[in-house]
Amino acid sequence: MRSLLNYFLRGLVVVAPVALTVYVCVVIFTTIDSWLHLPVPGVGFLVMLLLITGVGFVASNLITTSLIGFVDRALERLPFVRLLYSSAKDMLNAFVGEKRRFDKPVLVSVTSDGSVKVLAFLTSDSLAALGAADHVTVYMPQSYGLAGHILVVPSSHVRRIDADAAEVMAFIISGGVTQVETKAVKTP
Repeated sequence: MRSLLNYFLRGLVVVAPVALTVYVCVVIFTTIDSWLHLPVPGVGFLVMLLLITGVGFVASNLITTSLIGFVDRALERLPFVRLLYSSAKDMLNAFVGEKRRFDKPVLVSVTSDGSVKVLAFLTSDSLAALGAADHVTVYMPQSYGLAGHILVVPSSHVRRIDADAAEVMAFIISGGVTQVETKAVKTP
């Protein structure tokens, strides 16, 4: 009886991620296809990928860049739109933009004796503009979600980790299940 339960749990570990991935892909494909009213499943998703890539190509043009800057400034002036637009833009730029912010993984001591530490990403080297020159800000993502916390800590409590930022992010998001290859630990 116990071996049957073990087989079931192993099967669940294999089937659940595959089923979840397939389900999410089907929902995304059918949603995008319904927006574009295309009868062939998946074509809408392909069209959206091509369209977004095309916009990225056109946005790299000097003339288009100034037009995008104009639209950007206009959206930054509208009260409610500014909050949504700038938040979405900053979040996307932090992960995939030219100004990536989550590229400096750190280990932060959160207790005075240093016995409790958290993994985070250094987002600001100094808070001198806020009157706290000896402090830094770190972003601490939460496991199994997109949320996180901004912590303001003394710079002496932060140690840089010489590891791939994407691996550290995957480690944090997975709740510490995935493996991270660290080369060495150094101070900022």
